[in-house]
Amino acid sequence: MSSAFHDLAAQSYGGDEAGLICGYLFDAAAPEPARSIDSAQAAAWLGVQPEDAVVDDGNRAYVWLHFNLSHAQAERWLVRHANLSDTFYETLHEGLPSTRIERADDSLIAVINDVHFEFSFEPSDISTLWISVGPRLVVTARTKPLRSVDALRTAVKAGDAPRSSTELLEHLLRAQADVLVKIVRGVTSRIDRIEDELLAGRLDHKRARLGVLRRLLVRLQRLLAPEPAALFRLLQGPPAWMAEPDVQELRGSTEEFSVVLRDMQALQERIKLLQEEIAANVNEDNNRSLFVLTVVTVLALPINILAGLFGMNVGGIPLAEHKHGFWIVVAIVASFTAVAAWAAFRKKR
Repeated sequence: MSSAFHDLAAQSYGGDEAGLICGYLFDAAAPEPARSIDSAQAAAWLGVQPEDAVVDDGNRAYVWLHFNLSHAQAERWLVRHANLSDTFYETLHEGLPSTRIERADDSLIAVINDVHFEFSFEPSDISTLWISVGPRLVVTARTKPLRSVDALRTAVKAGDAPRSSTELLEHLLRAQADVLVKIVRGVTSRIDRIEDELLAGRLDHKRARLGVLRRLLVRLQRLLAPEPAALFRLLQGPPAWMAEPDVQELRGSTEEFSVVLRDMQALQERIKLLQEEIAANVNEDNNRSLFVLTVVTVLALPINILAGLFGMNVGGIPLAEHKHGFWIVVAIVASFTAVAAWAAFRKKR
């Protein structure tokens, strides 16, 4: 059953013969504003001259194509039909996951990071999404299924039809922010449970769990923190085809993203404080155990010394012939032990 499920998931996210996972033609003047297309239909539409794609009300029809880069034909199809900037292909091959958004010719090239579709709160569950945005074409490409793109795809299937390619990018960034909000809520819930268990005195393996969550947040913070600043710099001089309302919406999504990043920073500080408190509790328990071991050693010292002395096989051992010798030795040991215990506990207090 589980293998069949994974096979079905692989087919659903693998794409067609060109590696196209999903494609949509957005045209506000059409009876169906968002229409699903395959790679052959996309290639035919991209062959149309740009002016033929402008409708009467001034809105520009455009296409969104989402590719699986693990498919061998995906990049070949893009080179043959998409007419993308060389900068886009350079970012695909340079292998740097650092977030950035920049202009290339008359398009936007973005490299952003997102969490896997089957996210399990592990630092390794993060991959890169490559984006090219132009007035007529939006291309997104990834190697592993990602949550934000899937959320945008689901919204489009439900009837959401962004008016322009810029608005589609804004919807994608907001979907990414929504995914991060859910992650922050999930981490907060896990931290709350760990804190409750800590207050109840059940240490268990919380330090390891907190360490995993903190590494996750640190990696997300490192990979995603440059995104708002990069987008803000870009919007200082946007391309000519970007409408002003779309620019304002992108600025709004940048502010929302910044708020989520600040929440992640606050969570990191909270985890750090919990780790310090757990470490303090562990040190206190270790000190308590060491004190008990020390007391036991001190209390056993008199009897060990006397046992060693009286156990020597030599002549002249005192009380050897005395009829109450044993009890005298017991009294001496008890006295020394009581004095040692008094000294140990007095020092502890």
